[in-house]
Amino acid sequence: MDKNEFFREATLKICGNLEIEEAMFSTLQFLRQVMPVSWMALEYYDKNLKSMRTIAIATQAEGKGVDLLTPLTAEAQKGAERRFRTDYRKVRLVRNPKTKKLVQEMKIFHGVEPTSILLLPLESGGRLLGALPLITEGDERFSQKHADLISLLREPFALALSNTLKHRSELKLYDRDFFWEVTKRICGNLEIEDGLRACIEYLAQHMPADVIYLARHERDLGAMRIVAQASKGKGERMNLLIPLLGQAKKVMAQARQAWLDDMLPPVLVINKPDEEPLTRCILEGLGEPTSSAMSMPLIVKDQVVGTLALIAEGNDRFEKHHAQLYATLKGPFFVAMSNALKHREILKLKDLLLDDNRYLQSELQRLSGDEVIGANFGLRDVMYKVQQVATLNSPVLLLGETGTGKDVIANSIHYSSSRSDGPFVNVNCGAIPDTLIDSELFGHEKGAFTGALAKKRGRFERADKGTIFLDEIGELPPQAQVRLLKVLQSKEIERVGGTKIISLDIRIIAATNRNLEEMVKLHQFREDLWFRLNVFPIWIPPLRKRKGDIPALMQHFINLKTRELKLPDIPTLSPGAIDPLMEYHWPGNVRELENVIERSMILNPTGPLTFEHMNPEQPAKTLELREQSDETVSLDEIISSHIRSVLSKTKGKVSGPDGAAAFLGINPSTLRNRMKKLGIDYGRRK
Repeated sequence: MDKNEFFREATLKICGNLEIEEAMFSTLQFLRQVMPVSWMALEYYDKNLKSMRTIAIATQAEGKGVDLLTPLTAEAQKGAERRFRTDYRKVRLVRNPKTKKLVQEMKIFHGVEPTSILLLPLESGGRLLGALPLITEGDERFSQKHADLISLLREPFALALSNTLKHRSELKLYDRDFFWEVTKRICGNLEIEDGLRACIEYLAQHMPADVIYLARHERDLGAMRIVAQASKGKGERMNLLIPLLGQAKKVMAQARQAWLDDMLPPVLVINKPDEEPLTRCILEGLGEPTSSAMSMPLIVKDQVVGTLALIAEGNDRFEKHHAQLYATLKGPFFVAMSNALKHREILKLKDLLLDDNRYLQSELQRLSGDEVIGANFGLRDVMYKVQQVATLNSPVLLLGETGTGKDVIANSIHYSSSRSDGPFVNVNCGAIPDTLIDSELFGHEKGAFTGALAKKRGRFERADKGTIFLDEIGELPPQAQVRLLKVLQSKEIERVGGTKIISLDIRIIAATNRNLEEMVKLHQFREDLWFRLNVFPIWIPPLRKRKGDIPALMQHFINLKTRELKLPDIPTLSPGAIDPLMEYHWPGNVRELENVIERSMILNPTGPLTFEHMNPEQPAKTLELREQSDETVSLDEIISSHIRSVLSKTKGKVSGPDGAAAFLGINPSTLRNRMKKLGIDYGRRK
């Protein structure tokens, strides 16, 4: 074979194939007819990475398109740089490869044992592109004649290398654009089903695509859970379990382990599903016709968190380049899968929280009384006013003696309103120390004061979209009254130590057993706050004014205390047991009635209940004497007189089992605050 014929035939082999790996393999087979070549590669020196980059390899068995980097030592880097200088742009024959450091490192990297090497530099337009190394193995060696023949192929191989590099650059740009467009569609939607729909509509422009499924392998259940699916124009969130039976379950377990061990390609192409049991099982479970599938596992930290399956109806629909494109989407889809699972878990927890909240609200309503006892009798006028104001957002002021059931009426207003699904926050203003009242009501920022280790939401914030019930509003200190006035005016608060304005949507119900109008005159309560609260006052009559409700209240409390005391049966009443209840004047109102009934049930849990321990005669006489008096006194004077009387009996002692607070049935701190407001000195008297 002369040189012209050699050049013509070799050029046809090099340039007659579109894929560089096929051209390399075909050329190697032709060259073996005239020289002992066993291996050759296309490569170039990457100065930025200081490595040799191999882009194609041909052996006696196959040709491969690759993208391999061979890291080089400093000595080998110098050899590579010398190799690609202008002075060395001719075919080099290396008869003893063992003396070359660069050759030794390349030999170790590729796993070959060269006995001689031909190195053909490749240039185009005066620019060095790379090189074509050819090696012999075994006893055969290259000669100068072989070097002369190879030199004829400089231009064809340079053209092949140039086209390959250009083609790969275009592919990278195409892959980059493809990756960006799909990522934008996947991650540009909050809902996973919408992301999948947008994704498949774009995928269909580049490959066969009918349906895409996002699935998760439930190992404990031995099933695949379909999380979402999408087709052109439609996305759907799903929660479908497909059991993996028989051979399908075994194949899934093997595939899972093989993926984790990196023994499978990043994308599995199944073009004949009838021959693959796992794909066939899933397609049948989904009700899909015979379809080709590409399956890509989403793996992170040695866990297969999900699988992305692309379906196209029919056999042999997918090709190698489809799988390569599909594999680039592993990262975005893993993020989408993780977010979908986390979002689903958050929604589940939110539903549980809402369910718990509804249950607790119903329990609170049940315990506080979902039915107002006396609504059709003694509290009929009160309930009429409740119906008038419940549907509005106006403030409500509940007035009445202690123990009349103002909290029950507040509950009734809330649960009869459009805010019934929102929170109902009960605040006893008299039970919160003055130093903590602002923090409790309005919250505080981290570091607002000593001990404020974290941000805290106040009661007003917690009542947003609902109702806040401010019981004992008359006990509110002056500085808190100012801030409450601002809330009523603007429905805005600022946390203690904060500057951010927090808008609220709340309804305020206040209650007191004190004469606020008199307190305003005594400058103990802000007049402007009184006007704001007194928009719709509701006076709740004491129990002595509605004794007709006592039988119903008595039966209600007996049923309630039977549950609370865990009694086996509801105690019976002795004949005439209700008479002393009807004769008593009830200074403690409904709360006192509840306590009397509970005391009787503790003393006689099996019945019959008599209420003989009440001894109502003396209080009745006291009331009679008071009613006979022509002198009119204020409520504060009566309270002050009673406190002084008790203090005289306890010799000025306030706290302790034999102190005035114990006799009066209130907290010692509350009693001291009350005495301070009424101007009563306290301290033990000798």
